[in-house]
Amino acid sequence: MSLSRGALAAGAAVTAAAAVTLTVVLWPDSSDPARGSGSQTAPGATSAAPTPSRTRSYPLSKTPRAIPAVREHTAAHGPGWRPGKGSAVVIADGSKGLADEGRLLAGELKIGYRGAAAARAGDVELALTPTAEGGPESYTLKTHDGRVTISGPGQAGVFYGTRTLKQSVRADGVMPEGEVRDRPDRPQRGLNLDIARKFYSVGWIEDRLRDMADLKLNQLGLHFSDDQAFRVESDTHPEIVSPEHLTKAQVRQIVALAGRLHIQVVPEIDSPGHLGAVLRAHPDLQLRNVSGVASQGSLDISKPGAAKLVDELLGEYTELFPGTYWHLGADEYLALMARDPAASYPQLQAAAVKKYGAKAGIADLATGWLNDRAAVVRPHGKQPKAWNDGLFRDSVVKAEKNIEIEYWTGKEYGARQPDEYLREGRQMLNLNDEFLYYVLGQPNDFVYPTGKRIYEQWTPLVMRGTTPVPARYSRQILGGRFAVWGDLPNAQTAAQVAKGIRMPLRATSQKLWDPGMPKLSWDGFRKLAGEIDKG
Repeated sequence: MSLSRGALAAGAAVTAAAAVTLTVVLWPDSSDPARGSGSQTAPGATSAAPTPSRTRSYPLSKTPRAIPAVREHTAAHGPGWRPGKGSAVVIADGSKGLADEGRLLAGELKIGYRGAAAARAGDVELALTPTAEGGPESYTLKTHDGRVTISGPGQAGVFYGTRTLKQSVRADGVMPEGEVRDRPDRPQRGLNLDIARKFYSVGWIEDRLRDMADLKLNQLGLHFSDDQAFRVESDTHPEIVSPEHLTKAQVRQIVALAGRLHIQVVPEIDSPGHLGAVLRAHPDLQLRNVSGVASQGSLDISKPGAAKLVDELLGEYTELFPGTYWHLGADEYLALMARDPAASYPQLQAAAVKKYGAKAGIADLATGWLNDRAAVVRPHGKQPKAWNDGLFRDSVVKAEKNIEIEYWTGKEYGARQPDEYLREGRQMLNLNDEFLYYVLGQPNDFVYPTGKRIYEQWTPLVMRGTTPVPARYSRQILGGRFAVWGDLPNAQTAAQVAKGIRMPLRATSQKLWDPGMPKLSWDGFRKLAGEIDKG
């Protein structure tokens, strides 16, 4: 979430040409001419697959260049692999689940696709190896005897191997000889997008998904409800939906593309704050202080109808978004930002005491609300998430331990330094607002983050400010997301946003895949990004 919210309340195929029966392969709705139809040879391609020499006359190969950089490469003597006229993608026995990945790669490299067939010289073979070491996102890429084999224990890992091959060919026209062994350092890596305050078209979102996939990112956080708008069609409560919104058919289209690219969409309906668009249609549930003044975007959670409304929405949308995660929000509940919350909102204080006892306060009522909403989404197979400032230090009621904490700030009411959450054994995600927040218009001292700063100074351990948490907590930090927030939505066009986040997103992907100091300088990294993108 962005600090400006609190401030506002107080005052983010190509045709695969080979044989006549080949399937046409396209990136859905892509406008990139490099992905258009045609049978021209890829940059650096030869008219036929190279014939490898078994002598040591070839120089030792160099590490293939990709973003994020591969973690291990064993060099070898040989010509490497280039897409040739007779090259094709094939699927190994027992690996038919990789057909989509194979067709996509064939289209991108402008070579044939033969499906389940024996590999020949010049081919790329994709194979599932369930017993191989490494997690489901790991892969091995071998280049030898004029062919490439990409294997891994899961489809996602093999897919990431195809991204490395694609990028290496785009950058240098060749996949170097040798063997790559690669894997991500963190399991959750992505982009967070606020479509509530700034609406983005389906095509724009799909372009970001394609970009994310090439960078081996696997989460798109979708913040579609806030004070300004509610952006997804609803059957249970059509009265809350803003005129400019995504239909359910469009959401399914986005989710389907994300799935094919091994990206999960993480939806967020923030509550009990940031519900202004919903409350405009339900003013009876608007939180008001003791003087009758409305608390912007805040739901009166002392009223029985509040839980009913939000739970109906959660139930509806958990069916629309089939992924593992659900973001419950929980940040910036304005009742807790008052100088004396109990005196300002006596109805909330009374409800807290009635439900949790004489020592309870409004923070306990809000924490109980979070736990109750987690209980709604969990039976739908969802892993609940919440912003860190929705958990409180001295509350009687404690947030359930299995709620993943997405850390963005240490400044808001009730927020704590990340070490406190980690000492409690909580699992967390890094959305450090100093490095990873692209807030449109740069309000409240925000500045647009630079890829250079992320690349050179940030790691998943740097959760607050610039100081890393102790390395002993590393495994509790599940990853991170770069976040785009629409505080001043007209400050940039969608095209400007896409351009502005291009290099920061690449830097984020590098540091989530391998948090160590990169071998390439920033200038070298930026140059490589340009070579890959133009390939």
